[in-house]
Amino acid sequence: MLYVFFVGHWLASVFFQSFFHHRYAAHKMFTMKPATERRLHLLAYLVQGASYLSPRGYAILHRQHHAFSDTERDPHSPRYFRDALRMMLHTKHRYDAYAYRREEPEPRFAGGYPEWKLIDETLGQSWVMRVGWGALYSVPYFFLATHWWQWGLLPLQWVMGPIHGAIVNWCGHKYGYRSFDNADQSRNTLPFDVVTMGELFQNNHHKYPMSPNFAARRFEIDPTWQVMRLLARLRVIEIATPQRAVYPQLRVAAA
Repeated sequence: MLYVFFVGHWLASVFFQSFFHHRYAAHKMFTMKPATERRLHLLAYLVQGASYLSPRGYAILHRQHHAFSDTERDPHSPRYFRDALRMMLHTKHRYDAYAYRREEPEPRFAGGYPEWKLIDETLGQSWVMRVGWGALYSVPYFFLATHWWQWGLLPLQWVMGPIHGAIVNWCGHKYGYRSFDNADQSRNTLPFDVVTMGELFQNNHHKYPMSPNFAARRFEIDPTWQVMRLLARLRVIEIATPQRAVYPQLRVAAA
């Protein structure tokens, strides 16, 4: 049962990163009613907990990643770092600058993302809350851990968000196959990406940055896209066409 708890938290956390932070906040691949956005914003915080990311900080960094992919201005390209840890420490520094509003980005990278000061700053950036979340995650281990080494999973839950980012940004630009000859080093790492809920289709995504389905070939399956299709049928969200997607600057920069 402990593994079920860990895997469930992993998949839920990376799903919200892909669905809410990436495809909604950064790209506006779908729209929804303001009340629905608030509910999903709160749910993203409750699911990600200790490693919750500000949609503003995430969106700005991701838009820069598309505009400067695998160049020296890319905030997280493995091309310029010895290992994933150094890359993500640099990414954290750049993320903090925007999440904590220490710096303002170029106007073309700003705006169009959900903002909620209570969640994104008061709670989401509070170390007291992060420690509280970390303590809460430890409770199931007291009841479910049967071997001492299983406690080694707990620190991973504390920093799941950065781990997801490290896997996607490092592996997605180093390992796998290329379906398209993009002007960067992006790769598709897994043909069925359940590990990061579709985020490892980096080559496809960099070729078609406004496509809500990151899978491009018949044998590829993007789990987050399948959930989006269901939510669209239930009228929870409305999928945006490329013409209606509201970030033309990014689309031009990434083309």
